[in-house]
Amino acid sequence: MAGYPEPIPGLVIRYSYLWKREADLGQIEGQKHRPCVVVVCVQQVDEELVVTVAPITHTPPADPDQAIALTPATRRRLELDEQKNWIMATEVNAFFWPGPDLAPTPDGRLAYGELPAVVFEKLIRKILAAGSQLPQVTRNE
Repeated sequence: MAGYPEPIPGLVIRYSYLWKREADLGQIEGQKHRPCVVVVCVQQVDEELVVTVAPITHTPPADPDQAIALTPATRRRLELDEQKNWIMATEVNAFFWPGPDLAPTPDGRLAYGELPAVVFEKLIRKILAAGSQLPQVTRNE
């Protein structure tokens, strides 16, 4: 996956996200590529990068306090579609960077761009509030 940018926190990438409910059913592949926010990137001892991402979805959250709605201005800046989008702070995926589940955006870019700092900070606060209860799907393909 040459050419992908450094996976800095706040970067929005396109990734085949595997929902926790899908992993619990034995699935090992995400159903589709979707925008996801890089939450954290950790370099392991063996020099591999492990990236943790939170998904962005069109599906309204069951609990609005567990997601962040993207404003129309942010959606335009990232060149997402015009539909409402939410960043889900209820679960994450972790994977080695770059991985086979990355994909270019529909228009061929290798990332959508970065979230505004204020939006990313809200996401981090929600994730930290979940603490060890936050479901994580680790993908090591």
